[in-house]
Amino acid sequence: MRFAAWTAGFLVVAAIAATIHFWSPHATVRVTTGALGTDAQRLVGALITETTRDHPRIRLQPLPVKDLAASSKAIESDEADLAVIRSDVSPPTNGQTIAILRRDVVAFVLPPKSPIDSIGKLSGKTIAIPQGRLQDVNAALLDVILGYYNVAPGDVKRVFLPPDDMIAAVHQRHIAAILAVGPVGPGEVVGAVLAMAKGTAGTPTILAFSDADAFNRRFPAFESYDVPEGAFRSHPATPDDTVTTLAVTYRLVAPDTMLNLVAGAIGRTLFVSKTKLMALTPLASQIEAPDPDNKNPILPIHPGVANYLSNGEQSFFDEFQGYFYLAAALLSVLGSLTTIVLGRVKMSRMRQEQKRIGQFIQIADQARKADAEGLEALDHSLHQLVDEAVASGGRSGEDATMALAVNHARYSITARRASLSPQSGKALALKAMPS
Repeated sequence: MRFAAWTAGFLVVAAIAATIHFWSPHATVRVTTGALGTDAQRLVGALITETTRDHPRIRLQPLPVKDLAASSKAIESDEADLAVIRSDVSPPTNGQTIAILRRDVVAFVLPPKSPIDSIGKLSGKTIAIPQGRLQDVNAALLDVILGYYNVAPGDVKRVFLPPDDMIAAVHQRHIAAILAVGPVGPGEVVGAVLAMAKGTAGTPTILAFSDADAFNRRFPAFESYDVPEGAFRSHPATPDDTVTTLAVTYRLVAPDTMLNLVAGAIGRTLFVSKTKLMALTPLASQIEAPDPDNKNPILPIHPGVANYLSNGEQSFFDEFQGYFYLAAALLSVLGSLTTIVLGRVKMSRMRQEQKRIGQFIQIADQARKADAEGLEALDHSLHQLVDEAVASGGRSGEDATMALAVNHARYSITARRASLSPQSGKALALKAMPS
């Protein structure tokens, strides 16, 4: 009885909670950002603004982290729902790609007519790496590349230099190359090319990776990338012809547990609102959709984004409607179950009250013939039944009938007790004597 009532109450509460959950803004998505003033922080800020405007049901909550490794860890430890990561820096094992935010070229910038035409010839040389937040990350990238070509990292000296010092180091031939990691366009690689050009008064060259595809198969975090002629300097053109090199990608990733609907909504905002995002930050100009057919084992595309990209706008809203109808069906089932359970609870209560009414009538019938001892037992039973009726809190239409039954039983006991008392017996005896 009580279990049924608790079950009914729980179902009603669940139905109300489901309704509130579905019809209110309920998706709070924690997204990592870099330090204040970084590219990642500015881009995420723009994304938060546009997502709030495009999808008010999804609220992005910024989560500052100290570096790229911490951003990846936040996804693995379930501290974040979205993270900006770089593909070669501790990619989260449970991460899936929502969007590619930027593709950075790995460029070994060489002086004009440099004898270095392969990574192996860097052994025993000094390489400059632009000084900054990512210097240690890029130094680790250098170690990966050297290891692939069987060059011991310790055999290549590296120095971290700001732009002005780099020009002087090139001019004085203290360094043999500059390793820069940056976009095709304004950025770190263009800065390294300019420093090399100023330090040598000539046209720098970019070291080619003839086996970039093989490198990619061994290290899926890297990609093979063809740098077009003049990508880093137009006059004179640097490089002077298309050069194949390596690239790493900055990605917005989510854990594999994120709902397809949420992932698709965030991806849709990035791709459809790219122009609006560019108005907030020029960094958005490099956003691109991941390839649904790419089977890269590291950071694969999220199924929600793949579904949106493969099937288009209609698929996205079909999926949204699917969630809507599922919630509606669930509420309907809960409502029906609640009605059935409440009906059975009411019927059970009515049967219980009818049973008590019968017990009160039975007490009244037994009281007419009971002796003094039997009356005391009946009176005790009457009190127990009344206590049970009060404790059950009956609210059905049988309340008035039960009150009559209780009074009938109580009156019968009282009348029988009076008839058995000595005073009553004496009064009857006097009435029976002749006058």
